[in-house]
Amino acid sequence: MPKTLRLILGDQLNSAHSWLQHTNDEATYLMLEIMQEQEYVMHNVQKILAFFGAMRNFAHHLTKAGHRVIYLNLDDQGNEQDLEKNIKKIIKKEKIELFEYQLPDEYRLDEQLKDICKGLNINTGVADTEHFLTERMEVHDFFGGKKRYLMENFYRHMRSKNHILMHGDEPEGDRWNFDADNRNKYDGKVPLQDALRFDHDVSSLKKMIDKMGVKYFGGFDEEHLPWPLSRQEALKVLEYFCEHLLPHFGTYEDAMLQEHSSLFHSRISFAQNVKLISPAEIVGKVISHYQSNKNKISLAQVEGYIRQVIGWREFMRGVYWAHMPGYDQKNFFGHKTEIPHWFWDGKTKMNCLNKCITQSLDEAWAHHIQRLMVIGNFALLAGIDPDHVDAWYLGIYIDAIQWVEVTNTRGMSQFADGGIVGSKPYVASAAYINKMSDHCKHCHYNYKARHGEKACPFNSLYWNFFDRNADKLEKNPRIGMAYVTLKKMKPDEKEKTMLQAETYLNNLNEL
Repeated sequence: MPKTLRLILGDQLNSAHSWLQHTNDEATYLMLEIMQEQEYVMHNVQKILAFFGAMRNFAHHLTKAGHRVIYLNLDDQGNEQDLEKNIKKIIKKEKIELFEYQLPDEYRLDEQLKDICKGLNINTGVADTEHFLTERMEVHDFFGGKKRYLMENFYRHMRSKNHILMHGDEPEGDRWNFDADNRNKYDGKVPLQDALRFDHDVSSLKKMIDKMGVKYFGGFDEEHLPWPLSRQEALKVLEYFCEHLLPHFGTYEDAMLQEHSSLFHSRISFAQNVKLISPAEIVGKVISHYQSNKNKISLAQVEGYIRQVIGWREFMRGVYWAHMPGYDQKNFFGHKTEIPHWFWDGKTKMNCLNKCITQSLDEAWAHHIQRLMVIGNFALLAGIDPDHVDAWYLGIYIDAIQWVEVTNTRGMSQFADGGIVGSKPYVASAAYINKMSDHCKHCHYNYKARHGEKACPFNSLYWNFFDRNADKLEKNPRIGMAYVTLKKMKPDEKEKTMLQAETYLNNLNEL
């Protein structure tokens, strides 16, 4: 083997990778903390510290296992703060003969590493990350060039291909999808469980990023970072989820409570997205636990979770690679409104947004309905520029890496892709938020009113959205009833509703 330098990115912490199964004196592993990755978007401070903490733990694990590791801290002297400059410097210093890297999950890094390799005068190689259940272009090939992708079809393909929850060629329970059973408001019938949280003191890391002038937002107790930063901790999160949360996950996966942020969600997404734990491991453990506890766990709970892991997550990655470059610039509605300032501090009179945004800032995490049907719903109804929405989501959430963030945000949430990911815009009035949460009863606004003093902004903005986008949406068969209702609305009622919406749209920062 020639003298080899192997790059491991911050979201490639896969100890099961074939590279790492044997030590080799000729292989050196390179891991970098660089300002380049702190500056392409402003991140939540918990996200930065969790990445650095997990990377340092992983490097320690590699060294302990006998691998040779070069790890550059952000504040190390000689750190060029740039991927290309650091790679070339180390290749020269170490007299490297072969440079290898694993396929990045972000398009920008994929392109950058291709360009770096073109400029090297040594041999180069590329390896798969060996993490996902699909190849990069598998979704593209599965849909054969169709303009719209239906996740349900791909999900069934994944179930069959991997023989997950199957009896021969048929789905277990004779149903592919139990989503209709999993839309319940929390009713207090089962006790809530606290999320499993860790207690990492990252105060020294915090001092280091402050010394380096890293810009960030959000805040927390830096002596108590709660996220899993090692594979062992990721496995503990999975075990805890199966034992305490899975029995009621599906039933309440869409529910929201202002005094309990996570309900029955696993909060394993950060560990999964940096590859401390694989989707195959998660699925295997969940199914094994279900099969051993069928007296306590229904199929609907398990199927709902499995769908997120092997269906939605793999599907979103496939959409990303099928439509990059360019997906991150799509703007179907031509929205250009600036994001309200209260997205950065949560100080809005709308209680649902106050709670969901404040939680996102404080915890660097929210579950899918908080992200989609509260925050994203408002952004779409208000016509916020999807560039601003993307940057906010990418920076604020600990699990946000562009391949999964942009498809969920610009596609699913903002319908900016015109329907590649979703067959309709995911918008709703206050009635939905009241149905799924306890936010409305504590709100300054009246969730029942479309117009007038203290009328909930979601209501008038909802009807304004459909009215102003009739040319783009009216023929969509999945939202035809909205236009039937709009046409039946009495002229006076419609006028008051639209005037209320215009007032709110002109004063978003005051809501």
